[in-house]
Amino acid sequence: MRLDGDLFRDECGIFGVCGHAEASRISYLGLHSLQHRGQESAGMAVANGTMVRTHRQMGLVQEAFDSATLDRLTGDTAVGHVRYSTAGSSHIRNAQPISAQTGHGHVSVAHNGTLTNAMQLRSMLERVGSIFHSDSDTESFVHLIARSKRSRFVDRILEAVAEVRGAYSLLFLSERQVVALRDAHGFRPLSLGVLDGAPVLASESCAFDLIGASLVRDVAPGEVLVMDRDNPRLDAVESHFPLERTDPHMCIFEFIYFARPNSVIGGRSVYEARIDMGRRLAVEHPVRGDLVIPVPDSGTPAAIGYARESGIPFELGFIRSHYVGRTFIEPKSSIRHFGVKLKLSPVASLLRGRRVVVVDDSIVRGTTSQKIVKMLKDAGAREVHVRISSPPTRHSCFYGIDTPTRGELIASTNSVEDILAFLEADSLGYLSLEGARQAAGQNNGGYCDACFSGDYPVPIPKPVEQIQTSIEGL
Repeated sequence: MRLDGDLFRDECGIFGVCGHAEASRISYLGLHSLQHRGQESAGMAVANGTMVRTHRQMGLVQEAFDSATLDRLTGDTAVGHVRYSTAGSSHIRNAQPISAQTGHGHVSVAHNGTLTNAMQLRSMLERVGSIFHSDSDTESFVHLIARSKRSRFVDRILEAVAEVRGAYSLLFLSERQVVALRDAHGFRPLSLGVLDGAPVLASESCAFDLIGASLVRDVAPGEVLVMDRDNPRLDAVESHFPLERTDPHMCIFEFIYFARPNSVIGGRSVYEARIDMGRRLAVEHPVRGDLVIPVPDSGTPAAIGYARESGIPFELGFIRSHYVGRTFIEPKSSIRHFGVKLKLSPVASLLRGRRVVVVDDSIVRGTTSQKIVKMLKDAGAREVHVRISSPPTRHSCFYGIDTPTRGELIASTNSVEDILAFLEADSLGYLSLEGARQAAGQNNGGYCDACFSGDYPVPIPKPVEQIQTSIEGL
């Protein structure tokens, strides 16, 4: 769980289907399952073979689409998007899919990730006459495709992709085709499934569970899939590997926080990975305690793993309110910790006089964790031991996750001992980087863990702190 101002924002979610009669409604359900990846806006583009209809709106999926809107989006092939921006304004002009009518026909693009050369691309395109209508780096794909002289849709896409650097999982839609593409490092996840014989794609496999589709496999790093509505069978999907091969570096934070626990990524259950992170955390940082409690909901699987390994009973020490919207009205007379109290309520009868081990997935600025420790002690906890199921977050992300600037990350300039003093807890333990990697499982070479290690697989323009607010991710 995160509070506004002390959080990692989910990136974006993308969904696609080719050759299914209920394309718009299937996409609606798929996007609903991916809502955790972006809550600012939702959109969809649907093709019927001769034309493409689009709809984008600010707000949640259920706010953006109603039955009449879905009825208007006729067609059997679609791509959709839920958005959270890592920079740039929260405005309808930045909602996706971004669409345009080019000299070759229609193109819509849905993007999860961040282009590290976004500013250079935009500057180059503006010099040659492109007029941008959004703040999003995703729009660069549309301009690059429009400039291409290649005849095939997929070739125009590949020519555009050759110009970009950074992290991207992409879905492109024309009047007749869907093209899926994942960058060579595989930073952001993308899964292929099948529903009633038709191929479907989603940022996470949890979207397939709701619509009744079967997970086939992950789209491989550097892989391009081409689907045609005239032959929308899974065995007719074309697979190509045109990008230069490199070591995979999928974002390890997908396993720690971003992905839904019921998703499977890289053949690894996210839920089981988080259980294992908690188990390893108990081995690395044991403590005498009377009960283990999670910070719901993101800390729950790791807390279960910690309890199993340590033998300390697992309890729900916090009750989470599920009725807090995106905004709320505070009383005029200020109540300290009002925000966290609105979302979490401690069970005082359970905590009073007990030694409590509280498990969360990460610490960002530290302000929320400090408030949680105080709430537990105010509720009567005798000791509060904080355990974090990830390593200290010391570096900003430039591949599609909204992290604060490095100076705002408490672990970037403070030791574990300093952070412990700030939290006013009785002890603090982070999972080691090696423990996180082992819990996430094998990834044919490794993960991107730059937020922990500072090792960026794709070079970032320097100085990174100066450009952080200029890079638009989604």
